[in-house]
Amino acid sequence: MALFSKDIQTLDDLFVHQLKDIYYAENRILKNLPSMMEKASNPELKQGFQTHLRETEGQVERLKQVFSMHGVEIGSVQCPAIDGILEEADEVASEVEDKQVLDAALIAAAQAVEHYEITRYGSLIAWAQQLGRNDCAAVLQQNLDEEKATDKKLTSLAESRVNRSAA
Repeated sequence: MALFSKDIQTLDDLFVHQLKDIYYAENRILKNLPSMMEKASNPELKQGFQTHLRETEGQVERLKQVFSMHGVEIGSVQCPAIDGILEEADEVASEVEDKQVLDAALIAAAQAVEHYEITRYGSLIAWAQQLGRNDCAAVLQQNLDEEKATDKKLTSLAESRVNRSAA
């Protein structure tokens, strides 16, 4: 399976392809977050997942805005990376019986997702700027800022409470 289509010839083609990739990823995350909320036992973690669900809905809307601003049809391409990260998270969660340990595993899985998104948005922003699309870059920056903030909150929750409870 090829990671990139042979149709990618220019930086603009690559930008659009990765835009479709992150659009797919965000929509997969939207479908997965309710399950993570259900599995979490820590109230702050549950609330964090709920907040991130709402943020992700907004991120999908911003991505639609970027598609429109860039003059391309909204679409997605399958993202094997996010599929693998989410499958691994489900696998690990199904193997952990202790609720406190499960919360630690859920945070680790959520951070793997966040780190993937952070790398994608960082690249998209750089490419948008190179293409002279500072308007698109500004919208994508909002998503990146939210992803970084979520990652920071997850780290804080893990280090201050969840990992200690799991130990």
